[in-house]
Amino acid sequence: MAREAFAELPEEFRALCADVAIHVEDFPDDETMAEMGCETEFDLLGLFRGVGLAQAGEVVTGQMPNQIWLYRRPLLDYWAEHDESLGHLVTHVLVHEIGHHFGLSDDDMAAIEAAAES
Repeated sequence: MAREAFAELPEEFRALCADVAIHVEDFPDDETMAEMGCETEFDLLGLFRGVGLAQAGEVVTGQMPNQIWLYRRPLLDYWAEHDESLGHLVTHVLVHEIGHHFGLSDDDMAAIEAAAES
């Protein structure tokens, strides 16, 4: 589903994500949960790690590539409790994490979503 969601994105966006690794894991690891302040392993649906394109400068030696994680079990749990398709949810979380890759904050994306809904 993540591959399908990515393939459906406009080519311009996919091109800007050419070097981003996308991973699907059952749950975030303990280190990630602690870093993100998660109370349970179901608190995090996705995560971007790296330096956003807007903040990127010269690549530093040893810098990890930008990466996105989608967490399968929390996504399934969220989907089971809400009225939206699983495909829509996966796409929404993937686009949100790609937004971080583009350099957008959570507040930036919330404002964009609110404007789109008006």
